[in-house]
Amino acid sequence: MSKAKGQNYMHGAAILTVGVIIMKILGFFYKIPLGNILGDEGYSMFMGAYSIYYIFFTLATAGLPVALSRLVAEADANGRVRQEEKTFRVALVTFTVIGLVFGLIMFCFPEWLAAEYLENPDAAPSVRAMAPAILLVCIVSAYRGYCQGNGNMLPTTVDEVLEVFFKVVSGLVIAVVVLRSYPHGHPMALPMGSAGAIFGVSVGSAVSLAYMIVYKRRHYALPPDLPEDRVPVDSALKIVRDILTIGIPIAAGACIMALLNSVDSKLCMNRLQSAAGCSYQQAKVLYGVYGKAQTLFNLPAAFITPLTISIVPAISGALAKGERSVAAGVSEDSMRISAFLAIPMGVGLAVLAGPIMSVLYPGSHLAGAGLLRIMGIASFFVCLVLMENAILQASGREKLTMVTLITGGVIKIVINWFLVARRDINIYGAPVGTLCSYCAMAALDYVFLCRALDRRPRLLRIFSASLVSSALMGLTAWAVFGLAQRALLQMGRLGTLLAMCAAIGAAVIVYMAAAILLRAVTKEDMKLIPGGEKIARILHMR
Repeated sequence: MSKAKGQNYMHGAAILTVGVIIMKILGFFYKIPLGNILGDEGYSMFMGAYSIYYIFFTLATAGLPVALSRLVAEADANGRVRQEEKTFRVALVTFTVIGLVFGLIMFCFPEWLAAEYLENPDAAPSVRAMAPAILLVCIVSAYRGYCQGNGNMLPTTVDEVLEVFFKVVSGLVIAVVVLRSYPHGHPMALPMGSAGAIFGVSVGSAVSLAYMIVYKRRHYALPPDLPEDRVPVDSALKIVRDILTIGIPIAAGACIMALLNSVDSKLCMNRLQSAAGCSYQQAKVLYGVYGKAQTLFNLPAAFITPLTISIVPAISGALAKGERSVAAGVSEDSMRISAFLAIPMGVGLAVLAGPIMSVLYPGSHLAGAGLLRIMGIASFFVCLVLMENAILQASGREKLTMVTLITGGVIKIVINWFLVARRDINIYGAPVGTLCSYCAMAALDYVFLCRALDRRPRLLRIFSASLVSSALMGLTAWAVFGLAQRALLQMGRLGTLLAMCAAIGAAVIVYMAAAILLRAVTKEDMKLIPGGEKIARILHMR
């Protein structure tokens, strides 16, 4: 079998992170301009439809590709080449059937999903526009899971970048064309403009699938004279059973988070109107600006996800070989590195929430800055939960993540129900619920990790250096922005942008210097990423 070369888990995570950076830059030219094109009201339709799509997307792709990755990694560690290939073929058929079912539900029942579930009837065209994307993404996820199981993160990275690029270009173009085709003020202009933007996801997914099919055929083709595995290949029924046994608990747990997003939408829209005294129009505006803040809130998690994807086959492969101490070491190091990345991003969002919202979303509701400030703090706990869940999944404790996520979901629903209904709190109750739920999930996951791993993760070693460095960084950002804004006050929005850039630049320098001095990241860590050893020498890291 002619295989593409894999990478160690940190090398693979670094490759995926490069892709995330590119995708976030592209996303900047998608969701932020889109939010300004559609306005707060139109963006509420986009976010509502996306929350529905994300439920089906998560059900189909969150757990099953992880299961496929684990099974392929275990087969690869034991030299079972034919088992790998059969596992992929069975998974591909399974994922296609699941995607077809979910796509048909979105296509045939958009009015019910939008009106009855979201309480936002104008989102119906956007829900229907998502239907083709869910089928395509399900098929693509089988290819990605196979490559990730072989420790090869490069095709996933290239594939995701292609997907986002074509989504951005086609989505924005279609949205603008559709909006211009309607007279100003037409009641269907915003619903159809949102649907046009969302259809870009299907275009990007089609390009993504084409790339993965070509890559798989070129780099993972079975030679005709390949000898049989030493152990007989499992039956298709057993493979399906194994995929579902591993994947369903993970998918169900992850689906809880997707459900949280849609429940968030439904609860916010309902409680704002039924209890807080807002009109339908006011509720859409408040939820729309909340959706804009969520776009930025999701940024730190996007940088942690590559590491969670990469460590699953690394930990699973180590456990398959009986190397439990190696698996425990990878788990603790991955938590420390995720803290190094997530804490400063969360602090930055909280400290600079005001200028970020005013620069990126001028003219939006003033609640945006306060919402982002709370969500910036919550973003760290989201990243921590993502990493803890990935470690539990890789260790074969995926059912425990369901307990964690259900607990967090209940907490969020209860807090949302009471706080969003209060007129003096209204939409601010939603991010408070998010923060409380993720704090609880992080604590519960830690208890489970202590039982699952050979050694208890050392919290002081994991978090202390990054916390201190981030505190210094936050003070720097706050001080530099305040001084720069006073000096550039007469320049208006441009002055705010320049002051924000100065604050971010100073904050990055202070954080990196403090992190190196306090050894939040070490020379040994840097050796695991491409070119990291050279960077460590330049920075005089120990």
